[in-house]
Amino acid sequence: MSEILKVGMADLKVCKSPDGLTTLGLGSCVGVAIRDPITKIGGLAHVMLPDSTKIKSNSNRYKFADTGIQDLVDTLVSMGASKSRMQAKIAGGAQMFTLETRPNTVRVGDMNVAASKAKLKELGIPILAEDTGLNYGRTVIFYPETGVMTVRSVGKEDKIL
Repeated sequence: MSEILKVGMADLKVCKSPDGLTTLGLGSCVGVAIRDPITKIGGLAHVMLPDSTKIKSNSNRYKFADTGIQDLVDTLVSMGASKSRMQAKIAGGAQMFTLETRPNTVRVGDMNVAASKAKLKELGIPILAEDTGLNYGRTVIFYPETGVMTVRSVGKEDKIL
């Protein structure tokens, strides 16, 4: 019987088929799902911020795109996944709030998406699909067995990546 593991904010988890992974409340955060299609080992990181080097007291490595994605890949390899076969899908990175009085507000969602893409590129992991940006939150469910990522948003139809 399969189980769906919950990934919290600034967290990551890995699993083997037939289990799946889910994370709730991706606003400006990005859900980064990575799997090895041969071993069917996969993982999901809930990235909150783009760059660990810009924050003091950054003891939670999973919170950041640069360190969290690296840790996710390292954990997958330790479970038997091959880095050369890894594939990724990403979702989130919304601009949840806009301030009319401050049009140049820091766009954390855009920065999280860009940092996640840059780290995956650095690691040589292709992004097969994404659902990012815009102005609404997302919940994702990822199945390493098939590579399917279901993206749910209030008032919208489910997207299958």
